[in-house]
Amino acid sequence: MTHPSRRGVIASGLAATALPTLATPALANKAPSGAPQPWGATPAPRQLVWHTRQQYAFVHFSINTFTDKEWGYGDEDPALFNPTDFSADQIVAAAKVGGMTGIILTAKHHDGFCLWPTLLTERCIRNTPYKNGTGDIVAEMAAATRRAGLAFGLYLSPWDRHHPDYGRPAYVEYFRKQIVELCTRYGELFEFWFDGANGGDGYYGGARETRKIDAPAYYDWPTTIALVHKYQPMACTFDPLGAEIRWVGNEDGVAGDPCWPTMPNHPYVQSEGNSGVRGAPLWWPAETDVSIRPGWFYHADEDAKVKTPERLLKLFDESVGRGTNLNLNLPPDRRGRLADTDVAVLRSFGDAQAATYAHDLAKGAVAHASAERTAAFSAARVLDGNRETYWSTPDADHTPSLTLDLPPGRHFDLIRIREYLPLGVRVTRFAVDAEVGGVWKTLAEHECIGAQRIIRLPAPITARRVRLRILEAPACPAISEIALFRQVQPVAVAPARSSDPTILSTKGWHIVAATTPGAEALLDDDAATRWTTPAPTPGAPVSVTIDMGQVAALAGVSISPSRTIAKDVSPPRDYRCETSLDGTQWEAAGSGELANIAYALATQRLAFDHPRPARFLRLSFDAPALPTSAIALAGVGGFTTRR
Repeated sequence: MTHPSRRGVIASGLAATALPTLATPALANKAPSGAPQPWGATPAPRQLVWHTRQQYAFVHFSINTFTDKEWGYGDEDPALFNPTDFSADQIVAAAKVGGMTGIILTAKHHDGFCLWPTLLTERCIRNTPYKNGTGDIVAEMAAATRRAGLAFGLYLSPWDRHHPDYGRPAYVEYFRKQIVELCTRYGELFEFWFDGANGGDGYYGGARETRKIDAPAYYDWPTTIALVHKYQPMACTFDPLGAEIRWVGNEDGVAGDPCWPTMPNHPYVQSEGNSGVRGAPLWWPAETDVSIRPGWFYHADEDAKVKTPERLLKLFDESVGRGTNLNLNLPPDRRGRLADTDVAVLRSFGDAQAATYAHDLAKGAVAHASAERTAAFSAARVLDGNRETYWSTPDADHTPSLTLDLPPGRHFDLIRIREYLPLGVRVTRFAVDAEVGGVWKTLAEHECIGAQRIIRLPAPITARRVRLRILEAPACPAISEIALFRQVQPVAVAPARSSDPTILSTKGWHIVAATTPGAEALLDDDAATRWTTPAPTPGAPVSVTIDMGQVAALAGVSISPSRTIAKDVSPPRDYRCETSLDGTQWEAAGSGELANIAYALATQRLAFDHPRPARFLRLSFDAPALPTSAIALAGVGGFTTRR
């Protein structure tokens, strides 16, 4: 079978539809006379539109919300899905006030449960108590998103831990039918998200086994992506080679610095994905995904761990400020609403950002450059507020400078620079200077401008002039904007506390024994501290024994990996748990994999078969999740009701 190339996939379907309103005029108009020739890889029309979206929300809501898991096994009863007060409008309104431009909903996660009333499987919302089986969460979210004037996208897990044919050709046929349903029932989609998790332990129709696949060959991604574009020509697809968007390489919301939008034409490599590869042949920009909470789904024991508005501001700098799009996860609770603290954080962050970027303090400045290509590409183009005009120089002038003479009294601490993307990423390295008190000083020097580069200064300054210097470039520049802003600080949000009485407090717990020192960090309820110990080897597990101080009806434990990225360190791959009343006689309580812990770095909640009285708890780990020389954990907890 002949598969279409990536470039053919990107081009497919583009002529079949008019561009949406977000499309830029350059997509329809010819380049101005005398314009520079593009350099290197350039974005397709759908990618150009995607770059304008800047930040949007992920919404993880499914069976996992009601089982307190991050990854369902595929054997959960659909009847568990029963939100008591679902409100798509409340979720969307909170996202909008937070400055999000769109919503991506998890229509089906790895457990195979479908949030829409598909006839392809019984494992769907038709067989739940929600609206007596007549509900359609996908339709409700799509309608609410469009009422709010936001864009709508969908996540569909390629992996299905429930489907009996997963790993065989019949499942791919089923999976593609799901794609067609989602692409034809819910209006225009701006993004279609394919998760990279593929193959492993699952229910698989009762087989309860491990199935491995060769994902590129199994899903035949060029054909699968072409199917999305057949019905949704302007939807950018996420992740595999052949898609329009790549994973940034972590789930912490941090893009590389620099983060080039170009990549080599070979399957994704995580180390390349974080920073991209300068001058590579594919325009495959990064999306930076992170959750407002530690986990992707709602968990009551994370109510006190919602990111602060100040942390969201830093995430903005580390993602949008480096030219990527931020995909911020907002998980509804079991009511089907965002928790009050999450909403308050979004409002504080969104209000601050809206006030900050409402006023470009470079307006009224006078721009002049060391060289200009023609009047159509004059220095003044960087100030006209039009992303489709730009300053450029003669072809041979690769390292010019542009200076803004500012009106008196302009105080700023943010500098935003944008390149004109249809001509490619032309600037390799640049510097920004300011004249303060009659003296020029360099404020910053970086690689890569791309879609945008936002430079945050340590403190506001008052400058008479600001200068952009292109230090290294393979072609003449094409700079569409230089803007200045003053950060408005977000209003502080009071930290929430969990009101779930089934979550045991670790106050009073202490370490009885551990393979190496430092295990007390597991009990301090501080995600920033961690216990790091040499990795276990065959026959020599890592273990920690905890005295809970009193007997409790223990129904399960939670294990939290460290979210601090460190070289040659990973979480454990799996666990064994034992309990004891006296610290001498032990009984097995549970064991198994810590699903996706190495990449999601999310808390694992591990329920026992039944609650048991226990005072002592022993956890053992037989192998690291990745081939590293050390393992690290940030926390251990317990709960009294099966979650």
